[in-house]
Amino acid sequence: MRITRRLEFDAGHRIPDHASQCRHLHGHRYVLEVTLSGDIIKADGQPVNGMVMDFADVKRIANEQVVSRWDHAFLVYRGDSLVVDFLATVPGHKTVELDVVPTAENLAAVAFRILDAAYQDIYGNHLRLERVRLYETPNCWADALRDENPG
Repeated sequence: MRITRRLEFDAGHRIPDHASQCRHLHGHRYVLEVTLSGDIIKADGQPVNGMVMDFADVKRIANEQVVSRWDHAFLVYRGDSLVVDFLATVPGHKTVELDVVPTAENLAAVAFRILDAAYQDIYGNHLRLERVRLYETPNCWADALRDENPG
């Protein structure tokens, strides 16, 4: 069985080498979808009976590990020294420095690596992260898949 939880957050970024508009500082209303697979839990009398994982727990983990850290932050490539140096001058600014350029593809892959370690098979139902889908706009997204992100 597969289950998916959708979360939203706002963040700024720029793609420093982009040939068009995205080289400028700008922001998006990102949507993060987390897809997990596992067996349906059979545990009469337990709150998780009939579930792969409680959707509230899926949300809590994604919020703790990614969404709350990236929400209303500027996601910047560590090598983009012009922007990194500028943001360092803004007192208390929420900046997330990344080892990769913050494209939708790279952000999805980073989120997958973070979340893969966070979703543990605590119920013995073979729970595992299968996909992280990151929408940069309603019409554009990137998928980081289990088969492409060996753990």
